Amino acid sequence: MAAARVLITSHTFRQVAGDHESRLRAADCELIGSPYARPATEEELLPLVRDVDAVIASTDAFTRRVFESAERLRIVARFGVGYDAIDLAAATEHGVWITTTPGTNEQSVADLTLGLILALVRRIVPAVEQTRAGRWERPIGLELSELTLGLIGFGRIGRQVAARARAFGMQVIVYDVLRDERAAAEAGARYVTLDDLLAQADVVSLHAPATPQTHHLIDARALARMKPQAYLVNTARGELVNETDLAAALHAGRLAGAALDVFAHEPPGPDHPLLALPNVLPTPHMAGITVQSGRRMASMVVDDVLAVLRGERPPHALNEPVPRPR
Repeated sequence: MAAARVLITSHTFRQVAGDHESRLRAADCELIGSPYARPATEEELLPLVRDVDAVIASTDAFTRRVFESAERLRIVARFGVGYDAIDLAAATEHGVWITTTPGTNEQSVADLTLGLILALVRRIVPAVEQTRAGRWERPIGLELSELTLGLIGFGRIGRQVAARARAFGMQVIVYDVLRDERAAAEAGARYVTLDDLLAQADVVSLHAPATPQTHHLIDARALARMKPQAYLVNTARGELVNETDLAAALHAGRLAGAALDVFAHEPPGPDHPLLALPNVLPTPHMAGITVQSGRRMASMVVDDVLAVLRGERPPHALNEPVPRPR
């Protein structure tokens, strides 16, 4: 029997140390690397998926057209937890399993979130740049213990952020369409309405998924509700923020600053209006990737791929695909 062909579009999967690639090769898999050093577009994916059995994917555009062109494809194993770039209904109709790696990177995302908050309120990045340039300006920042953190989204990651923030003495308020009062009480947080959160928080941190309901959740109206001395942190999804409105608010001084690990289109172009603003800290969608989380995710996606290639149900399936002739 011919070897199973596994396309790898997640470059991080290949960078993580471990035995995950050797496990695939031991199962007689042929590994094919994506030629793109970023998530592939629909047009780029079409020829790549034509003759493969499995994909270990980044945030590539797995649209209905992609699934229609991939007659051999049996699984897209997402190296990560978000799957908003995947047409789940089309995958199900075309007999393709979709999996993610839940519970693998919440610590990593929460760590970077707190790091970005500290960088913003203590003005760490401009201080470093000024010192390297020979200027001894000693910027005056803020103590976290007197600030209120507003979390939009209170799932696994939001709760880890709350635990870290409480350790710094921050007051934590949360908004989520699904309320878990017990979890909030355990975290020392309290639920408020979205408008109240925006008005009260000194730092607003986003931890919601990208859905039609959350698209541009942070727009001109939401930004106008925030304190002019407040900060916005986004380690969730770029689609949550209207970037044009955010750039206008920051440029006009209606917001103190923002830290953005995600953008609507990644990577953002060099002329992106947010990149030129001195009160914006941009990072390259790195929140979920650490040595530890990478190993956990790599092991999980290999488990899922090998299960499907053996004809089994993958352990971390999101869907129940319609069987189709192979």
